[in-house]
Amino acid sequence: MTALDVLAIAAHRDDVEQTCGGTMLKMAEQGKRTGILDLTRGEMGTRGTAADREAEANAAARILKINWRQALDIPDARVENTWENRLKVARVIRETRPRVVVLPYWKGRHPDHYTCSTLGYEACFLAGLTKLALAGKPHRPFKIVYATLYYDIRPTFVVDITPQFEKRLEAVYAYTSQFTDQEAGAADFPAQAEIRDRVAAMARFYGMLAGVTYAEPFLQKEVDLVEDLTAIPVKSI
Repeated sequence: MTALDVLAIAAHRDDVEQTCGGTMLKMAEQGKRTGILDLTRGEMGTRGTAADREAEANAAARILKINWRQALDIPDARVENTWENRLKVARVIRETRPRVVVLPYWKGRHPDHYTCSTLGYEACFLAGLTKLALAGKPHRPFKIVYATLYYDIRPTFVVDITPQFEKRLEAVYAYTSQFTDQEAGAADFPAQAEIRDRVAAMARFYGMLAGVTYAEPFLQKEVDLVEDLTAIPVKSI
C-alpha cells in the first residue's frame, strides 16, 4: 500500500476522534495520507456493541477523510504490552510505513490508554529491527507525538483546528451508540446537550494558549529545532 504520512494509534474506536480528530482532518486537507489503528473493537463498552462501534468508526473516518483504518483483535479492557501485541502493531507499522505516529499520552485514567502509549512506542522500535522475524520491510516512523487531551498536562505544542472544529465535532457525534442520551452509563457519560459545550471549552482553552480559537494539544519528548527566531509563530507578550 502507499505509505501513510500520519498514523494515529488508539486503544478504542472514538479515542482519535476525541483527542486529535481535528488534526487528522487538517492533515488530510493538506494532502497528507492519514490512517487510524484501533487496538480493540470496543466489545466491553458500557454502551453499544462491537458491530455498532465498527459502523460508527467507518462513518467517522469518512468525515475526517481518513485513507486507512483498521482495528486489531486485542481484547477491550485488556490492552497489555505483551510481545504478541507488540508484533501485531509492528506488523501494521511495516505495512503502512507512517512518517508520523500519534499515540495517547503515557498517563491517564484508563489503563488501556496509557498501555497503548507504551505498547505503540515499543512496537515502532521493533518494526525497525532488520532481523525481526516479521513480514515486511523494516520501518520506523521519523516522529512520534502524543495526544494529551485525556490528561491534564501542559502540551509542548498545539495544532490550530479552528477551520476543522465543526467536522471534528461531527465525527464525535457519529458515535451515536456512545453519545446519545440513554440510561446505560448515564452517570459516566455527558448528556448529549452538553457535548458541544464540553468539546468547545477544551478546544478553546488550548487554542487560547497559542492565540487561536480552537486547538488540540500534543507533547513531544524531543527538543525542537528552530532555524529562524523571527518565524516562531506564537507571541510572548
